[in-house]
Amino acid sequence: MMTRYTYLYLVSPIRILELVYWPTFNMLIWGFMQEYLNSATHPAVFAASYLVAAVLLWDVLFRSQLGLTLGFVEEMWARNLGHLAVSPLRPLEFVGALIATSLVRTLIGVGGAGFLATLFFGFNALELGVGLALFFLNLVIMGWGVGLVVCAILLRYGLAAEALAWGALFVLQPLCGVFYPVSILPDWLEPIARALPATHVFEGMRTVVQDGRLDTGLLAQAFLLNIPYALAGLAAFLGSYAVARRRGLLMSTGE
Repeated sequence: MMTRYTYLYLVSPIRILELVYWPTFNMLIWGFMQEYLNSATHPAVFAASYLVAAVLLWDVLFRSQLGLTLGFVEEMWARNLGHLAVSPLRPLEFVGALIATSLVRTLIGVGGAGFLATLFFGFNALELGVGLALFFLNLVIMGWGVGLVVCAILLRYGLAAEALAWGALFVLQPLCGVFYPVSILPDWLEPIARALPATHVFEGMRTVVQDGRLDTGLLAQAFLLNIPYALAGLAAFLGSYAVARRRGLLMSTGE
């Protein structure tokens, strides 16, 4: 499966360009906004590199989810799920290939945007210290969990639910506190926001940027929340895949 996905990208440079385009676009938009805010009357309100760091970490979450889901959607577009179902490929191996491909896509997309952030705005991701790797790990795990749930829904409803591949995480974005602390949310929304792993990651990022310290408590909460979410996503996908295979639905998916 990894070889198949590699060839898909090697024969289509546009696919590789797409990996870098949106993270770079978002980084440039928010980076230039940060430049403006830093020159405003009260620049101290906006910590250095805060917006760029938030945008790049959000893209880690979004790209990890989209990379996994898009790999699955491409199999549906190609009407290839039925062929995979009758091959020796096991469902867990399929999931592993989707996760590995998602990781590569995320590294290429966010890595390219991060390089340009350094070039244009002097952003240094290493300033986040060891927290950078831990933030990244937590976000990709959550992205994969959400991606597997979306794939399970696609197995149930077909390409009619394709929009979820691109829009699922944006429903959660206001609750994740990407650009602001969750304390500004209405009181009744705060418990919901704190039930999301990404919320603690972005809170931790703000602590590093503003105070220069890594809050291990926030990271621990993110890891603990990610475990049930990831397992639930995997169970949802494997369950939907088994049902679709048993009912012969895999042969009917496609454009």
